[in-house]
Amino acid sequence: MSDRKVVLFKKWPMASAFAVLLIAASAVLGPHAAAQSCAAVDLVMARGTQEPGYLGTFVGDPLYDAMRRALPMSVRAYSVNYPANLTDVSAGSADLVAHVAHQAAACPVERFILAGYSLGAGVVHGALGTGIVAGLPGIVQLPGDLVDRVAVVLLFGDPLRSIGWSVPDRYSDRTAEFCAAGDPVCGGGTDPGAHARYGDFIGAAVGFSAAHL
Repeated sequence: MSDRKVVLFKKWPMASAFAVLLIAASAVLGPHAAAQSCAAVDLVMARGTQEPGYLGTFVGDPLYDAMRRALPMSVRAYSVNYPANLTDVSAGSADLVAHVAHQAAACPVERFILAGYSLGAGVVHGALGTGIVAGLPGIVQLPGDLVDRVAVVLLFGDPLRSIGWSVPDRYSDRTAEFCAAGDPVCGGGTDPGAHARYGDFIGAAVGFSAAHL
């Protein structure tokens, strides 16, 4: 199941957002990749909690493999480097923005797919300036001149979805959110195992990306 998220700007106390994020998974710290040669598309992925793999076993690695096979253009990938705990969502946003800024300057026609799984979705929200996350200490947002370089935003198991928040309006038409049935993190379900079943959404995510590149 996939859906284009409807933006619901529901005001929740910061403590409520913290509580939701605390139950979400965050990524294990991966190697900090330097900018590589230019490609048409750069998949910038923020992984989830204790998730093995460079981009993440549940979402990032299979997503990148599928994109390389399906998209009719060159694709490279970058794993957002952050300590993957609640207080360091800001570090993830800083690394994501620094990478996009560096790569955008080095490769003037390269476009970006920003993707996040679980707490990694919170990192993406921070970089995009989503209301409640944008207010966290140390969050770094994409500067205005890079907004149009973001072709696609993909969010998987997004904890902010369960409290009615989504990306700022300027990104809504290029954003797809995926929430597995029964997932307690993004959908208020009762099946914790559903939070690891995002391989089923890879095809839909690649199709959405292809339609927006």
